[in-house]
Amino acid sequence: MEIIYYVAASLDGFIATPEGGIDWLKPFEGTGEDYGYAEFYASIEAVLLGRVTYEQCLQFPEWPYAGKPYWVFSRAQEKTAGNTPASVVAEMQARGLRRAWLVGGGKLAAAFRAERLITEHIVSIVPVVLGAGIPLFDGPGPREALRLKSSRSYPNGIVQLRYETLL
Repeated sequence: MEIIYYVAASLDGFIATPEGGIDWLKPFEGTGEDYGYAEFYASIEAVLLGRVTYEQCLQFPEWPYAGKPYWVFSRAQEKTAGNTPASVVAEMQARGLRRAWLVGGGKLAAAFRAERLITEHIVSIVPVVLGAGIPLFDGPGPREALRLKSSRSYPNGIVQLRYETLL
């Protein structure tokens, strides 16, 4: 089972402002460049979201993950025997799903990382320094070795890094 953390982060390692805002990404959208998103999205079979990310998606005019099964995680849910990263991975495998996108946020990414479930990281470093915010991984986890699979730079200053986790 592949779990891919595909995410944009500021140069100082934040995926959102302290309030969860992502308006800082707007100058980099709608430029005709999709940063490999269409190809990536076509390659995944399921989507994993934290509750806050899910609630933000509900504000969009259309559900951004149409046609893909998805799971929403909540820390309150975990305390009442709800979905845990490992149980959802087992459920996806039982359904024959092989590749899932860990959309975010930082706490969910940290929870998957703590269980060593992230197999690939695709991080687009955006040339913005936020100074504070929600970190790429919002919580502790084990030390991990990664191998760079590829890197690509874009004319607007974004650099996309693809790492695989060495198990």
